[in-house]
Amino acid sequence: MVLDTNVVLSALLFRQGRLAPLRQAWQTATLQPLVSKATTEELIRALTYPKFKLTSEDRQEMLADYLPYCTTMAIPAKPPAIPTCRDPFDVPFLELAVAAMADYLVSGDKDLPTLSGHIRCRIVRAEELLSSFRKT
Repeated sequence: MVLDTNVVLSALLFRQGRLAPLRQAWQTATLQPLVSKATTEELIRALTYPKFKLTSEDRQEMLADYLPYCTTMAIPAKPPAIPTCRDPFDVPFLELAVAAMADYLVSGDKDLPTLSGHIRCRIVRAEELLSSFRKT
């Protein structure tokens, strides 16, 4: 399962927020996030945004609360074919989902769900994934 940066940030920054159950899911191995070098770099970059007011220690703690639960996948030198997307920041997540043959790409993005059906994995919003957990 590939989680895009905004989903991971919401789960990490808002410990009692609506996406907090995702953090519990990766910590209990209910889901195993997939990451690549590019998606990890994007998360590290996003954690430095001034609006979050995170110290270096805060950022390290958040990374330690996520990355050890992830499986790292290498993207081939010639990345897999993906559908054209409007936002270049979405490309690494699409490439990871395709290269890893992920079942899901979980996104808070408004654009990515429009690509559902153009790649093998399902592109869902975090709320949709969480509601499927509650049904089981």
